Amino acid sequence: MSAPILRLFAVVVVLFALLVGWTSRWTVFEAKSLQDNSLNVRTLIDELKIQRGRILAADGTVLAKSLPAPAGTWSRTYPTGSVFSQAVGCSIAAQGRSAGLERSRGPELRGLQTGIDSIFGQLSSHRVGDDVYTSLDPKAQQVALQQLGGQNGSVVALDPQTGAVKVMIAIPGYDDNHPSATGPGVSTFNRSTQAGYPPGSTFKVVTAAAALDSGRLTPDSTVNGNSPVTISGVPLSNDNNQSFGPTSLTDALTFSVNTVWAQVGEQLGRGTMTKYMKRFGFYAKPPLDYPPDELNASRPWSSSRHPRPYPPGSPSEDIGRMAIGQGGLQVTPMQMAMVAAAVANKGRLMVPRLTDRVVDQTGRTVRTIKPSVYSQVMKASTAQQLTQMMKRVVEEGTGTPAQLGGIDVAGKTGTAEVGTVGSNLTQPWFIGFAPAENPKVAIAVTVERSQGGFGGTVAAPIAKTVIQTLLSEGH
Repeated sequence: MSAPILRLFAVVVVLFALLVGWTSRWTVFEAKSLQDNSLNVRTLIDELKIQRGRILAADGTVLAKSLPAPAGTWSRTYPTGSVFSQAVGCSIAAQGRSAGLERSRGPELRGLQTGIDSIFGQLSSHRVGDDVYTSLDPKAQQVALQQLGGQNGSVVALDPQTGAVKVMIAIPGYDDNHPSATGPGVSTFNRSTQAGYPPGSTFKVVTAAAALDSGRLTPDSTVNGNSPVTISGVPLSNDNNQSFGPTSLTDALTFSVNTVWAQVGEQLGRGTMTKYMKRFGFYAKPPLDYPPDELNASRPWSSSRHPRPYPPGSPSEDIGRMAIGQGGLQVTPMQMAMVAAAVANKGRLMVPRLTDRVVDQTGRTVRTIKPSVYSQVMKASTAQQLTQMMKRVVEEGTGTPAQLGGIDVAGKTGTAEVGTVGSNLTQPWFIGFAPAENPKVAIAVTVERSQGGFGGTVAAPIAKTVIQTLLSEGH
């Protein structure tokens, strides 16, 4: 072959390689950035023509589906309205807006598109996405909504053995059929995963886990429960300034003795407390299959006029007050449900998840979301000790309103003071799990800005009813 022909052949090969490379850049390697560009009208039109898959509850109840719209497009509808709005979210292709599972599971709901299909134009003119089955329980979700009774707050219930989310309700919510609506009692802000609340005495479960698992203390170890005591140079008192004298850790948890647990926190120190907080998931957003910008990390904040989050183990942390759920600590209900779930599951915290499986239009399961471990928070023996202590809380302590006839419940109440001094506003909490010896449900309940309410009287009865509902359905 002559030299000119070889040169011409080489030029053709180079040009062809450039053509393939340039085409592949937009259709394969940078396809996502092009599709996400708000100026890309073609992407918007393509999105409107996709029949997105359905989102369904654990029992097959349809939570989201697509309906035919003009000009060969599709619109989204939500048969259950506000009941599942915070978990399911919304998808409005015409506005380029999505939230909740509609966004985090968007690729599955839209149907996968390969680069090869894009290059050669082999896409079907009518693309149908896959169905996403969640672990959400419709009956328990409805019961949680009813039990909140219009009060702002949240209920999160997990299967501690798998991490499956059974209930995730927050008030105020919104109707995902009309996500742009505004008015009193309407909010797209998901208090279950985004709000930061002081956990009050429910955080004593974390402190107890650190104390027992580190080997520093036992359930029978005694600490002076007199009131007040000086913590970080400032007096700290028990409720009604009651003094308990030498008190075992079990009794201190049962009767929620602040001065005992604050001293335990100081004795453990920032290093140990931070280590166990991280194991429980604090200082990081929960690994939930949910949009990252709709998740919040639970952590301590400064109490200055312009608050900022403290880094883990910061010397500015008031570790004694943090140990009792004060000291600027802000948590999400999802995080506190994870705390209860870790104790319930013998110290092993599972990754929380809303999705159970993905099914294509032929009925074939194309993906199953298997349980996975987030961390081994504590030894199984420690979890067993802590379970017995939390059972005492419900049997004869502050959590007696959570008792279920014939079923042992392990739990912890919390009542954090919020608002201005003298406002009598509180943040009642209850976290727990049942049955205590073989847990199937772990739960966190909180009510926002209650007028003088307590965790035992406000949050515990809600938890009791939701737990009872889930257990009656065989979860």
